[in-house]
Amino acid sequence: MHWIALPLPWRDEPAASPANTGAGAAAGRGAEVPGPAAGWWALRFTPRVALVDGDTVLLEVSTTERLWGGRDALLALVLQAWAAAAGEVADTGATGEVGAPLQQPPWGCGPTALVAQAWLRMALAGPAPRGPQGPEVHTLPLHTLTALRPHVASLERMGCRTWGALRALPRAGLARRLGAGVLQVLDQALGDAPEAHAWLELPEQFALTAELPALATSADALLWSAHRCLTALQGWLQARQQGALALELAWRHDLRRIDGVVIAPTQALQVRTAQATQDMAHLRRLLSENLARTTLAAPANQITLRLLESVPLPHRSASLLPPGDRGGADDPAPPCEALHQLLERLSARLGPEQVQAPVLWADHRPEHMQQWRPAAEVLGRPPARHAAAASAANADRAALDASPDACLLPPWLLNPPQRLAVQGNRPCHHGLLRLLAGPHRFEAGWWSAADGGADPAHPSAGLALRDYFVAHNAVAGLVWVFRERLAPLPDGAQAQARTPRWFLHGVF
Repeated sequence: MHWIALPLPWRDEPAASPANTGAGAAAGRGAEVPGPAAGWWALRFTPRVALVDGDTVLLEVSTTERLWGGRDALLALVLQAWAAAAGEVADTGATGEVGAPLQQPPWGCGPTALVAQAWLRMALAGPAPRGPQGPEVHTLPLHTLTALRPHVASLERMGCRTWGALRALPRAGLARRLGAGVLQVLDQALGDAPEAHAWLELPEQFALTAELPALATSADALLWSAHRCLTALQGWLQARQQGALALELAWRHDLRRIDGVVIAPTQALQVRTAQATQDMAHLRRLLSENLARTTLAAPANQITLRLLESVPLPHRSASLLPPGDRGGADDPAPPCEALHQLLERLSARLGPEQVQAPVLWADHRPEHMQQWRPAAEVLGRPPARHAAAASAANADRAALDASPDACLLPPWLLNPPQRLAVQGNRPCHHGLLRLLAGPHRFEAGWWSAADGGADPAHPSAGLALRDYFVAHNAVAGLVWVFRERLAPLPDGAQAQARTPRWFLHGVF
C-alpha cells in the first residue's frame, strides 16, 4: 500500500479580501464550509480518502497510481489539486479569476497511513528529509504519533525518543504502563497490524451551506466568499464525472427589517450554462456578471451553493493528437490546437489534395466502404452517402443482420483483390484453403452502370456479384476470399463456357 498525507486545505482562518471594503468587516477568501467537503477534491484520484485528527487528508493510492502515470506523476497532480483547493493562487481581482500556484504544499508519504502522517508533520515542522529518501521510519520522533503525545514527556525521561527505541522496550511492561492501545497504534504504524478508516463519501446531491467569516455587504464580497464552495463543487463534479448545467447561489440576510420595512430572509440567484462544464473559472465569471446586476437587500452572513442540474460528462477525446496543457510551472506546454484548426492550416500550406480525411460511404463493396477526400472539403460536414447506395443499404439491412457471418470483416483489405489459383474447385493460397464460414452473398454496384459511370462496352463492370467465405490453412491462417459469380449475359449474346474466379480480399 502507498499513502499520501496532506494538511486540510481549509483549516486556517481565511485571509482578508481586498474586494470587500466599506462599513463591514472584510470577508475572507472563502466561507467556512463543513469539514468533509475539504476532502472532496481528493476523490478524483482515489476512492480511498479519509480525514483524520481534524487536520489531515489521507489518500491510499496503490490501486490507482498506474492510471495517473505512476507514483511521481500522481503525487504532482495531487499537490497541484491541493493548491487549487486551498486557494494558493495569485488573485487577479474581485472577479475571482486566479493565476498560477504560489508554492508547493507540505506533504508526506509512506507504506502506512500513520507513517505518511508522521512525515507530513515533520514537513510542517521544518525542511526535513521525508519519504523514502529521508531517514528510516524507526528514527521518527514520538510526537509524530497522535496516540503517543500524552506520553512523550515520560518516555523522553527514560531516554526513549523515537519509534525504534519505543519498539525495543519490553512490550509487557510498556502495555502495563501506557496501555495496550499504544502498542496497537505502533504496530499499525509499522505495518504489523491492520488499520481501519472511515472513507469519505460524496452526497448524492450537492447542496453546501457555509457561514461567512464576516458580513458580506456587496456582490463582490459575496462572490469572494463563495470561492471555497465553488472549489468543493468542482471536487464533487470531478469525482462524480458530472458537468454542471444549472446552479443556485443563495444567501441569508443578517437583518429582518431595514427602516421598518420587512425584508425576505433569503435571496437567491440562478445561473445556467449552455453546455455541461466543470470549469469553475467560467462559472465564477457567470456568477460575477449576474451578481453585478444584483442588489443585496441586506448584509449576508450565510451562503448556500446548490447544484440544480447536471449531466454525465465522460472524459473522452476524439483526437489522436496529445493534449498540450500538461506542462508544469517549470516546463510550460503550449496550448493545445484544435484539430480542425491544424487541418485547415496544413491544407492551406501543403495544398488541399495533400491532407485527406476518410469518409464513410454506404456501399456493400468493402473496397468502397471508405473513401479519402480532401480534409478541407469534408471538415465539419456529415459523411457523404450515395443516394442509391443508401437506399439499397436500408433495403438490405435486415438481410445483412440475419446473416451469421455478416460481421466477419477482416481488419486488413487487399487493394486490388488478389486472384487465386483453383484446384478442384477449391481456392489455393500457400496451399489448399478450407472454407470455414459462408457464403455471404451480395450484389452491389449496379447503380454505377445505371448512373452511366461504367464503361458502355462493359455494362456490368461496376456490378459486384460475390460470395464471401472465411477460409483457413496452416500457412496462410485466416483469410477472407470471395468467389466471383457470373453476371447475366446481355440479350443476344452467345453463352460461353466461363469458370468462376476466386480472389483473396482480406487477411484476419
